[in-house]
Amino acid sequence: MTTAQEMVQTAQHIVFMTGAGVSTPSGIPDYRSKGGLYTGHQHAEYYLSHAYLESDPKGFYHYLKENLYYPNAKPNVIHQKMAALTQQGRAGIITQNIDNLYQVAGAKNLVEFHGNLYQIYCTECGQEVSFQDYLRSPYHSTDQGYLRPKVVLYDEGIAQKNVDRSLALLRQADLVVICGTSFRVYPFAGLIDYRRSAAKVLAINEEPLQLPFEFEMVQQNAVDFFEGVTV
Repeated sequence: MTTAQEMVQTAQHIVFMTGAGVSTPSGIPDYRSKGGLYTGHQHAEYYLSHAYLESDPKGFYHYLKENLYYPNAKPNVIHQKMAALTQQGRAGIITQNIDNLYQVAGAKNLVEFHGNLYQIYCTECGQEVSFQDYLRSPYHSTDQGYLRPKVVLYDEGIAQKNVDRSLALLRQADLVVICGTSFRVYPFAGLIDYRRSAAKVLAINEEPLQLPFEFEMVQQNAVDFFEGVTV
C-alpha cells in the first residue's frame, strides 16, 4: 500500500472532487483529451449552451442524445470505493460529472455540481419524467412542453444549493482528493479555496496538475490506485 492510499484509508472526513476521468473507465468519453467529446466538434461548447438550446431546441436535443447519454454504462471501482466511503459516513463527493454513475453506485453525501443528465423535467409544467421518455422524444406527452435535463449548460449559473453544500463539505474535510480532472473549470476548481486550512490535498490524475498550494501529486491511473484502497 502506498502512503497516498493509506491517507485515503485513514482520513475521517474526505471530500472527493472529481471529473470526467473517473468515468472514462466505464466507457464514457471525457471532454478535452484526445478522443474526447470535444475532439472533432469545433463548436462543442456552443452545442452544450443555453443559447443553442434556445435557438435550436431540436438540434440541442439531438446533440445531447447522440453524444452524452450512455445508459448502459456501469460504475467502476473508483465510483464504488468512493461510494463505499460515503456510506460509512467518512466521505462526501463533489463531482463535475453528470452521468449518474455515483447515484447508481449508491453514493451518499453527493453533490452533482453540474447536475444530472438522467433527471429530466418539462419546461412548460415542471413535471419530472423518466430519461427513457426523454430519449424517445424531447416533448412532454401530456402538454407537449419541451423536456430538458437538470444540467448546467454553458451560460447558465450553478445552483446555489450545490455551492452551499460543497462549501459545507470542504469546511469539514481533513483530506481533499482531486481525481480525474484537469481542475481548470471554474467555479468548480475555485471551491478548494474554501477548504479547512488544516486539510491535506491529494491529487490522483494521469496528467500532472499545477496547483498554487501544497499538495501531493499521484500521477497514476485512478483505477489502479483505488483497486489498492481497502474500505
